[in-house]
Amino acid sequence: MANALAAIGEEPVVTTTPEPLKEASAIVLPGVGAFGQGFDRLVELGMVEALDEEVRQRGKPFLGVCLGMQFLADAGEEQGKHRGLGWICGTVRKMTSDDRRVRIPHMGWNEVELTRESPLFADLEHRPAFYFLHGYHFDVAESEAGAVLARCEHGRPYVAAVAKDNVFGVQFHPEKSQLAGLRLLRNFVQLAQ
Repeated sequence: MANALAAIGEEPVVTTTPEPLKEASAIVLPGVGAFGQGFDRLVELGMVEALDEEVRQRGKPFLGVCLGMQFLADAGEEQGKHRGLGWICGTVRKMTSDDRRVRIPHMGWNEVELTRESPLFADLEHRPAFYFLHGYHFDVAESEAGAVLARCEHGRPYVAAVAKDNVFGVQFHPEKSQLAGLRLLRNFVQLAQ
């Protein structure tokens, strides 16, 4: 992620401590790995409280990527049930398909369909393609349906992006999505200016 941000002219600060978040104009939380272990690590590092203060209380733009988006949910069911940030109501669940031709985990390029307009997707084609790599998906609660920003199809429809106030999340990896991914990251950076 740092290389992709540098490619668009940004100088990201990579941190595992909460202090630099106070100086940040925007926050990107990338993520790989399992939900429970990843979230436990955020708790251990004191990042959950710091993220809540900087994003929820101070209103800094936030972009969660892949597991970083999944952390926005109330809970995740990967390797047991684990709490999430609870910023957007819903649960992260294992992907399933009745179609044997559909491979899980979802790995590769997929078009996304916007469900509403957002500055995050400004200047991108109607159905942009992004690179995905995940075996779990964010099942957004019906009460939060308005937070769903985009969907993709992989055996059935899945949430590909969410947005609520200053909080954005994408299931795909913009840093691996070539020009479309770099455009999306530029759009996010512009939200912080």
